[in-house]
Amino acid sequence: MDARNQALMLRQIQQLSFVAVELQLYLDTHPEDQQALALFNANHTELIQAVRQYEQVYGPLLSYGYSPNMQNYWSWVDSPWPWEIKY
Repeated sequence: MDARNQALMLRQIQQLSFVAVELQLYLDTHPEDQQALALFNANHTELIQAVRQYEQVYGPLLSYGYSPNMQNYWSWVDSPWPWEIKY
């Protein structure tokens, strides 16, 4: 069950990340679209929350400055690598 929950949380982050990129590309060409901007900001908030929840349970997603290291050692190596996860 834990691996399934991890996969579901990761899938949600991937979906939210996809939406963020698509909205960013749209806003690059439609910077005055207030509805798209509101969607981008709401999605950003949801994405940050999803990443924080995932990292509290499974450890950092990114090692290069986006995810804080909350341990007194380099915790990036504690989590299984993507090819080691059994979904």
